[in-house]
Order: sequence, then structure tokens, then C-alpha cells
Amino acid sequence: MNIDILCVGRLKEQYLKAATDEYSKRLSRYCRLSITEVADEKTVDGQSEALDQKVKETEGERLLKNIKTDAYVIALEIDGEQLTSEKLASRIEETGVRGFSKIQFVIGGSLGLSEDVIKRADMHLSFSKMTFPHQLMRVILLEQIYRSFRINNNEPYHK
Repeated sequence: MNIDILCVGRLKEQYLKAATDEYSKRLSRYCRLSITEVADEKTVDGQSEALDQKVKETEGERLLKNIKTDAYVIALEIDGEQLTSEKLASRIEETGVRGFSKIQFVIGGSLGLSEDVIKRADMHLSFSKMTFPHQLMRVILLEQIYRSFRINNNEPYHK
């Protein structure tokens, strides 16, 4: 299985880089993982809704250029479906059984995903109704993907 995480922006904090490296190393046993970062647009507090929309569209175009036509695309968005870890593991396994060898998870920037990216997604996933920093979300996602592979391989994991 090939897992690709498409995300807006680069990790800045060392602790997030270290966590990403650790989960990438752990996942190498189960899948081929790649992380693709696209440039984020500058935003300022209180900018207009029109400017927010333009930022999301620009970042969305960058993300869409990296989405493969043969990939199963899972967009992380607050209005997506909320799953247990076991159910996410099942979905990942089912996706492979259905013939997809590549899953691309998409994490938007600080303003979220553009409508075009949301429309392209095969699945919409939410980890919570709460808002998380998109850079931290990358680590949370990697942990859940790792947990999914452990579950699917009947290996122990912390509950």
C-alpha cells in the first residue's frame, strides 16, 4: 500500500518534525509513505472573506496538481465523517481490497480546503469538531495511520 499525505505548509517546530520522522519510520514496515508539502499563502487576522477564499483556492490548486488520478483521496475536514480507530483501519483495508494501491490524505492550510479539493475527495474525514493546527494534524494523522496498520495486522496497540 502506498500512503501519501498532501499538506499545505512546512513543519516549523522541531518537536513536530521529530514526531513526523518517528511515525514515518514506524510506518515504513507497513507501507510506502510519502509526504508532499505545497506552499502556503500568507494570511492576516481579520482579512476579508473574499481574500480567505482566494487563499484556499490558490492552496487548493497546488494540492490538486499532486493528486493522482488512480488514488483514493481522503480529505481531512471538520464536516467529514468521524470514525473510531478500528473503523479507520477497516476503511484503509477495504480501500486496498477494492483495488486502490494508493491512498492520498489531504490536509489543508490554516483556512481549510478549497471546494475543488473537497469535491475531488472520495471520502471526507474529521478527527473532531474541534479545530487543530494543520501542522499538528499531520502528526495526529500519521499516528492514526500507524495504529490502523497495527490493528489490521492484529498487533497490539494502546487503547
